[in-house]
Amino acid sequence: VQLVESGGGLVQSGGSLRLSCAASGSTSDIRTMGWYRQAPGEQRELVASMTSGGGSIQYSDAVQGRFTISRDSASYTAYLQMNGLKPEDTAEYSCHADLYVGGGGVYTWREVWGQGTLVTVSA
Repeated sequence: VQLVESGGGLVQSGGSLRLSCAASGSTSDIRTMGWYRQAPGEQRELVASMTSGGGSIQYSDAVQGRFTISRDSASYTAYLQMNGLKPEDTAEYSCHADLYVGGGGVYTWREVWGQGTLVTVSA
């Protein structure tokens, strides 16, 4: 599975951006997709994630109520709609997927990351 992100950029405080993450390859192995972010000098943190069926969604406290994760099942693309952006949301955002792969009764979990996209929010 490969993940390709797009949609980052520079926006003023209070503005909006939408990130996209297009998955290709053995997409049937995907169990969850989500977004992480890492600000300079900080540890990477989970922003939002959802199960492949969309039945379970979680957000970090920092973005709850402002960000929305969604997916297009047909194209296997995940989206992160970010509204009410704040300077503290400035970070590199990376798409992530958990995969359950295998066959013949032997399965294992794997993870894959996108290349990252920079989001900068000016005050």
